[in-house]
Amino acid sequence: MSTLTIRSLYDDIQSRLDELSVDSSAVSESRNTLDRVIAGGEATYGVNTGFGKLANKRIDDNDLSTLQRNLLVSHAVGVGDPVPREITAIMLALKVHALGMGYSGVSEATFGRLLEFSRSGMIPVVPTRGSVGASGDLAPLAHMSLPLIGLGYIWSDDGKHIPAAEALAAKGMSPIELQAKDGLSLINGTQFMAAYGAYVMERAVKLVRTADILATMSLEALQGSSHPFDEKVHAVRPHPGQITVAQNLRLLLKGSKILESHRDCGKVQDPYCLRCVPQVHGASRDALTHILNVMEIEINSVTDNPLVFEDDVISGGNFHGQPIALAMDYAAIALAELASISERRTYLLLEGHDGLPRLLMTETGLNSGFMIPQYTAAALVSENKVLCHPASVDSIPTSLGQEDHVSMGSISAIKLLQVLKNVEHVFAIELLTAAQALDYRLPLQPGRGVAAAHAIVRKRIPHREKDYLFQDDLAPSLDIIQSSLLQRTVESEGYQLG
Repeated sequence: MSTLTIRSLYDDIQSRLDELSVDSSAVSESRNTLDRVIAGGEATYGVNTGFGKLANKRIDDNDLSTLQRNLLVSHAVGVGDPVPREITAIMLALKVHALGMGYSGVSEATFGRLLEFSRSGMIPVVPTRGSVGASGDLAPLAHMSLPLIGLGYIWSDDGKHIPAAEALAAKGMSPIELQAKDGLSLINGTQFMAAYGAYVMERAVKLVRTADILATMSLEALQGSSHPFDEKVHAVRPHPGQITVAQNLRLLLKGSKILESHRDCGKVQDPYCLRCVPQVHGASRDALTHILNVMEIEINSVTDNPLVFEDDVISGGNFHGQPIALAMDYAAIALAELASISERRTYLLLEGHDGLPRLLMTETGLNSGFMIPQYTAAALVSENKVLCHPASVDSIPTSLGQEDHVSMGSISAIKLLQVLKNVEHVFAIELLTAAQALDYRLPLQPGRGVAAAHAIVRKRIPHREKDYLFQDDLAPSLDIIQSSLLQRTVESEGYQLG
């Protein structure tokens, strides 16, 4: 079984499905072991017993299949908006990958159908709310698995929800009958949380480079100093992220005529949002590096229960989401701080420093200029502060106290995605304001890396001198941020960012 990476999961999930295919011997051997245990009559959790607090209830051998069907239908009680289709596709692929490692005892028929769903793009509709992140993501994974038995819904290509029975019929498939432990193997696990984490982290590792470009654009527009980015400063506090960001800023500022024009201006220090970019951006980078490592361990782990080994079936707790719940709470904080310092740079650009017109238009009064986009950025940054309250510090016992400590990692996951979206919008606002401010420095040219970034913005978004519908520019600005176009443009000019 190939090791999965965050980037491969997000970039092109369909192209990775061959690597998600199973070494059939691993699945069949695991199943054979489980069948021997069942034949021996030993009580095995969730196989021939009830679930949770009902683990002491023994189930008759004739009812083992019914038990698994009942598990899916009784646990599919999720509510709320559906999980984004692309995240559910990752969730499905991660479940296939985990089951294919051969420690779950899933039947080959059930595994094969799940793999067929993933390969053919039959993506189930999954509600966002209902998991407490401990006994696995029970409710979301139950919804993900319902279409196997002809229940639930499947996403259509045009974004509609098709009843699973109709979708199966259209593909010439019939619902399957779950075998012993199949339902438990499907719904135990952290794939809901992990899919969100993988999706966000792939975007985040690109976003940190965009953050450095934006900061450098704002620094040039504000005629800030490059001295705080001197290599000697960072060598005596050698956090890896801080060193990398300082290197990026020095690289982007190469060839700047703006810097040369005010080198002897007498200004002693810049505000922190400019001077401390390596320290702030760098700390977020280091946090995200740690989180990326946690997430890649998780997506290559087996997180259901009980686990089937060569000669034993063991009940454990790998389904508990604490490792990624903590990581996703940390990720939310790290990303939110990037937006927080970005908004401060946007505010500074509006103040009219060093020859820039206040509110970044020459005739204000009749025109409000760039006043209100900063309001929006401030609102999003404030919302992120609320969303950064850690979900993982909460726990409410479930299953009549049998599951007495839960991670709430699903809540960490959902709010992390919202934090990411807010950060992208705050960055889009800084991009608009920094590009507008740089226009007023012409004919002086910024560093070549900054100039390349500025030019790509101006290809899509014009300079403005009168009030207009800002949404007309926010949409393309957001697209530039989300598509990593700034990074790709700068690197196409030969500036490889760390």
